Amino acid sequence: MPKYVIERELPGAGALTLEQLQAVSQTSCGVLQNLGPQIQWVQSYVTGDKIYCIYIAPNEELIRKHAQQGGFPANKISEVKAVIDPTTAEA
Repeated sequence: MPKYVIERELPGAGALTLEQLQAVSQTSCGVLQNLGPQIQWVQSYVTGDKIYCIYIAPNEELIRKHAQQGGFPANKISEVKAVIDPTTAEA
């Protein structure tokens, strides 16, 4: 199943408290439960003004539906074509 990186523009994201991040996470998980097992949230990275989320889903449309139902921005959705790490350099 395809994997996606979602860029969410959220000014001040890096200043969100643990309680605020927990609330956002709970909202996301609730929407995911309603959408069914085809879409999975892997993890997210919070930066100063953005949150980058990794999702597994059959298509971009389902990711947009999650964002709409959860009230989250989904400014850019990119399908992951390959994953590399230091072991990729090994022969």
